[in-house]
Amino acid sequence: MNGNIWNADKYAQGASFVSTLAFSLVDILDAKKDEKILDLGCGEGTLAKEIQNKGAKVIGVDLSENMVTKAKENGIDAFVMGVTNLQFKDETFEKVFSNAVLHWVKDLNTSASEISRVLKKNGKFVAEFGGFGNINSLCQTMQEVFLTHDDFGEFNNPWNFVSVEEYRNILINNGFDIKSIELIPRPTKINDIKEWLDIFANGITINLSQEKKIIFKNEVEKILRKKIYDQESGWIADYVRLRVEAYKL
Repeated sequence: MNGNIWNADKYAQGASFVSTLAFSLVDILDAKKDEKILDLGCGEGTLAKEIQNKGAKVIGVDLSENMVTKAKENGIDAFVMGVTNLQFKDETFEKVFSNAVLHWVKDLNTSASEISRVLKKNGKFVAEFGGFGNINSLCQTMQEVFLTHDDFGEFNNPWNFVSVEEYRNILINNGFDIKSIELIPRPTKINDIKEWLDIFANGITINLSQEKKIIFKNEVEKILRKKIYDQESGWIADYVRLRVEAYKL
């Protein structure tokens, strides 16, 4: 899916906002007692636990072994698995839930096909992920820094921030009826830009030496301090989320 390396403890310390800002998504899911629900990209299991507390039978999947280990410690039945090759039988789940994951997936068509396959007829799919325009300032700045350093190599953007129209068509083509789909601008306070880079963008610098990684982070911070930082508010990242509620026909 991507070259990013995930650390559950660092994620909990510096990226808890990802789950906190998605609790309303759990309300939209509206989990019922004994429903079998798949959490697609469950991470350390924070939202899966919320769903489980409503009486649902939750199974979580994530590509990160580190995250799956943490999810299991948090009481979630979790497995290391990618979203484009779900190891479940057809029509296994009443509902599929996903938060902050699908923008890491280049092949959204195959993932939608798999989600449709494992959902029962009339099954519910609720998701939120980075949409068109998400973290524009950060992406542009990271690319700019790479372009000014020939020895950094090529800048590879790991994300796939699609438009409403693009994702609507993908879902329709994979047998979904869409109840709602929208882009939600969500300026998001983050602790520190270097910490954010370490958590979410370490795959971009994975081939750089330690010295070059430091240069990269210092220069990104310097440029972004003029764009998304002020003394009063701190760091405010230009997040844009795509939120969807759809049903398998």
